[in-house]
Amino acid sequence: MPKKVTPLMKQYNAVKAKYPDALLLFRVGDFYETFGSDAVRAAGILNITLTARNNGGDQTELAGFPHHALNTYLPKLVKAGCRVAICDQLEDPKMTKGIVKRGVTELVTPGVALSDDILDQKKNNFLAAVHQAKNGLGVAFLDISTGEFLLGEGSEEEIDKWIQDMNPPEVLVNKAKRSHWQSNFLGHNRLFFLEDWIFQSDYAMESLNRQFGTTNLKGFGVEHLPTGLIAAGAVLHYLGETHHTSLDHITGITRMASQDHVWMDRFTLRNLELFYSPAENAVTLLDIIDRTQTAMGGRMLKRWMAQPLKEKTAIEERHAVVQSLMEQTELLDDIQSHLKRMGDLERLAAKLATGKINPRELIGLKNSMEAAVLLRGILSHSEQSSLKALAARIDPAEALRETIKETLNEEAPVQLAKGDVIATGFSDQLDEYRGLARGGKDYLDQMLDREQEATGIPSLKIASNNVFGYYIEVRNTHRDKVPEEWVRKQTLVNAERYITEELKEYESKILGAEEQIGILEQQLYVQLLQNLIPHIPAVQRTARALAQLDCLCSFASQALENNYCRPTLDDSFDLDIRQGRHPVIERQLPPDQPFVANDVFLDRENQQIIMITGPNMSGKSAILRQTALIVLLAQMGSFVPAESVRMGVVDKIFTRVGASDNISMGESTFMVEMNETASILNNISERSLVLLDEIGRGTSTYDGISIAWAISEYLHEHPSHAKTLFATHYHELNEMTETFDRIKNYNVSVKESPEQVLFLRKLVPGGSHHSFGIHVAKMAGMPRQVITRANKILERLEKSHSSEELSDKVKTLSEQELQLSFIKLDDPLLEEIRDQILETDIDTLTPVEALMKLNEIKRTLQGAQAKKN
Repeated sequence: MPKKVTPLMKQYNAVKAKYPDALLLFRVGDFYETFGSDAVRAAGILNITLTARNNGGDQTELAGFPHHALNTYLPKLVKAGCRVAICDQLEDPKMTKGIVKRGVTELVTPGVALSDDILDQKKNNFLAAVHQAKNGLGVAFLDISTGEFLLGEGSEEEIDKWIQDMNPPEVLVNKAKRSHWQSNFLGHNRLFFLEDWIFQSDYAMESLNRQFGTTNLKGFGVEHLPTGLIAAGAVLHYLGETHHTSLDHITGITRMASQDHVWMDRFTLRNLELFYSPAENAVTLLDIIDRTQTAMGGRMLKRWMAQPLKEKTAIEERHAVVQSLMEQTELLDDIQSHLKRMGDLERLAAKLATGKINPRELIGLKNSMEAAVLLRGILSHSEQSSLKALAARIDPAEALRETIKETLNEEAPVQLAKGDVIATGFSDQLDEYRGLARGGKDYLDQMLDREQEATGIPSLKIASNNVFGYYIEVRNTHRDKVPEEWVRKQTLVNAERYITEELKEYESKILGAEEQIGILEQQLYVQLLQNLIPHIPAVQRTARALAQLDCLCSFASQALENNYCRPTLDDSFDLDIRQGRHPVIERQLPPDQPFVANDVFLDRENQQIIMITGPNMSGKSAILRQTALIVLLAQMGSFVPAESVRMGVVDKIFTRVGASDNISMGESTFMVEMNETASILNNISERSLVLLDEIGRGTSTYDGISIAWAISEYLHEHPSHAKTLFATHYHELNEMTETFDRIKNYNVSVKESPEQVLFLRKLVPGGSHHSFGIHVAKMAGMPRQVITRANKILERLEKSHSSEELSDKVKTLSEQELQLSFIKLDDPLLEEIRDQILETDIDTLTPVEALMKLNEIKRTLQGAQAKKN
């Protein structure tokens, strides 16, 4: 016999079946409930109690929270990666005899969120879609919280880079190619699979033209990107599926072109630590240079950093604005003080379009646009042409500001339901109702005076409660004076409560007025939002102009505070940095410790490759990174941490810095290193900047030297003559200057004494012939006996000048160690130990491993001696 399911659970199961991939919040009375596996998951994420209920004989897991706490719990679910379907009661339970009608009113996912509690102020929240066709790959990105809509086409590597730049929390792909997407470069993103029919050209074009109110997309310059358009169509479809249909703020779509920006692959973005660092609590470049005053400026700055410019004129235009602002510090302070008053215009416009903006936010929108008008006036008087151009792009939006001003109460509450949202004088009818409701006290005072005089009861009082409404209270001592027409409603210990016809009529009138006030304010507010929607494009144009101004002001503030210089761009291929500094490291140093600046010069004719040798911890990697960061900052439009910089525009920045295993994918440190290096060698150009750090260290010494030599030779002989900095431990590479005329040796100098090694962190010509690894081990706190033993071994090994001599010496040393033993050995045991030593790969053996091996042999000998005794 089938088990009986309760009507509520039957309704729940029907809704859940429509949203199997979502965690369903099911409204039951004053609570949002979750059931079954959803309840288990929700309880774990939200740290709420997991219980169970009887469902036709079975126990079903249950977890819930009060409906008014939705804004507290929903962000936690979404940030944990959940797709959350919100199922509300669609009718008043008091008006329904049977089960209440329910339905999903919103589907909130990591890629589709509007709540401030979910979003990061200074980061975009892009929803992405990727489509693969025979003629290539297309991608689209949409941030519903700002209205930014982008699309592009390119190779798998280009799409991968865009996804790295935009970092979408959710990527839509074709369900039919599930295994393909899960196994390739998108495997690390949160994928959501859509049906095959959604990825069709006709459907995409229809959706996009309907959204933009156009007949074709030629005006956006994207009509020749069919795979990108299909991806964009999939994004719009998904918004409809998630019940986001009010999208008036999405007014256009922009083409992304990789050729417009400096190419940096995912390894470079990671190695340079632009936005994030694998080290806990580490400071990134974005942390250091972000002086923006607005959320929209912060988001634009991040985009500029991920996609530096390649076009010389555009870069120099930004530099000119920064210089102008630095020369006029009062103007800079004035602009930034106005920017501080700005709300997030982009996200306020999105909330307006979707109807999710509250009265207080509307007042904030008006105030922000008023501040923008003041900024427009300030900039329009500037002599700097680019600042004047920015002023022209700031739309005064006078109609929007006036409409909000005359409609809303300046002190309007956050919640519409609290009332007093609409300004006095805007609606005669609303003012009449308010007068009636607010004039009630005077009316009741007059009634009280009349009744006291008529009855002769001086202690009469009129009050109200939720049970009886308005009533007249009479103490028992005056009960005999109560008129017959009064109706007793409640008897208390010392008094009785009555109602009268007049009081009932008054109550009805008052309650009716208060109800009408709520209804009318709601209607007027909704009408206000509709009237403001046509002004959204003006707000968005202003937001973009102000974001750009904010970024340039941020550059100027940073340059003034930290003594940055304006880089000089020319048409050469040179990179000439004088007294360059690392922008992050110098900010982390104690005030009494100055940063040691360095010169770097690279060109394609005489000094194409600089081979940098030097001790561990001497600063080789820092010099590599600071060179890349100076170039990146310059092409973002920022000033740079140096005494002077002259450079030709760089089109690609490649780095291979540090070790990073990818064990989960079955790749060793060395394999990762070789993959990244191969990607560099296969994509270099004549304007590339290549930074290589310790290539080849993931394998044996002589393999590593051979690989590093071959890579350097390849870069030297390649027709592009790409500018390269190569930091290495392999001093043998210093010999390359004798054969390859564009390779030059430099080292990071040290000051050596019997007691210590002082790292000077200065880059000087010439190669280094010592690694000072033992000194570094001593600084790290290695036990003294290990340091002493390592020094002895080093002294002996340094006498060897070839690999053959080195091997023979180690064998001799090992045999000498054995001869020190006073134990007389049997021949089989001696042969076994000899074989262990000969089979040891001395090229990969570290000092610690050598000691461990020696200790192992010692224990073997001691065991043999014990048995013999």
